[in-house]
Amino acid sequence: MARRASTRLAATAGAFVAAGVATKVLSDQQAKRRRLKRGEDVEFGSVHSPTRSVISADGSRINVEIDDADSPITVVFVHGILCSIDAWHYQRLALRGSVRMVFMDQRSHGRSGASNRAGSTTENLANDLRAVIQQCTSGPVLVVGHSLGGMTTMSLAAHHPDLFGDPIVGVVLLATSTGKLFVSSPSLRRLVGVSRALAPAVTWGRAFNSYSVVRRWAVGPDAPAKYADMTNEMISRTPTRILTDFHPMLASLDLRDAFKVLSTVPTVVVCGTHDAITPLSHSRRIAAGVEGSNLVILERTGHMVMFEEHVRVTEIIQEMVEKVAP
Repeated sequence: MARRASTRLAATAGAFVAAGVATKVLSDQQAKRRRLKRGEDVEFGSVHSPTRSVISADGSRINVEIDDADSPITVVFVHGILCSIDAWHYQRLALRGSVRMVFMDQRSHGRSGASNRAGSTTENLANDLRAVIQQCTSGPVLVVGHSLGGMTTMSLAAHHPDLFGDPIVGVVLLATSTGKLFVSSPSLRRLVGVSRALAPAVTWGRAFNSYSVVRRWAVGPDAPAKYADMTNEMISRTPTRILTDFHPMLASLDLRDAFKVLSTVPTVVVCGTHDAITPLSHSRRIAAGVEGSNLVILERTGHMVMFEEHVRVTEIIQEMVEKVAP
């Protein structure tokens, strides 16, 4: 009896694995077809420079790429959760040669060193960005942060206010929040909740069924399929455990102390009307709290504003560079 039960269990497990492999193959084929349909002149994920490592205050290794240019200002780009340097694909292509740019992979993301739950704090994120600015820039700096990158930027303002004014002369915050994310963003609450409970299954499952999730939560209703596909390709390379590692930080997030500091430099806040991860109300709260800031609302745009409205986002960055450059 025991032998037959074991045989049935093995057969069931084998069928489960076989079904998973077949689904994964199908998904890979679909992803390949979607990549071919993008029609991009420059393939997503192919825009890079030689990498260098920056060591943060706690010893974490942060991966950095620098696009040099003869310009009086450096723009430092900080991506969002589950993303990587590739998030700035369009901005990088558009601005190359006209402004010096520094791109960092946040801790545990991209090619940066892995952290853990204890190390995934707003203070450590701030120290990572501080180390990148101190080791990779000289002269005026404009910081552009998306989602978690915006939180990192605001945490830097809260923990190291002395950097604002000199060298940081301006800030662009894209689709981000100062806190209460799980209250006003049911999508994020459900996503993190599922990931915490079923991390191994989620990691396995999103390999073949994540596109539909990204299509629903990460981009707006009118976004071309290629932007969801590019987002999906990027986050599929990122471990699911990052969501669980950053959960305590996101759940207790409160970055309102950054408002006073951000008020000392030109600040632009950008958000889409259909952002399901960091809803527009969060950007309104930031803009209301940062004196003199400018709120830019992108109609029918979701969370991945740098893809969906890449021309407008690039224009905003260019306008800020012109405004704050000496």
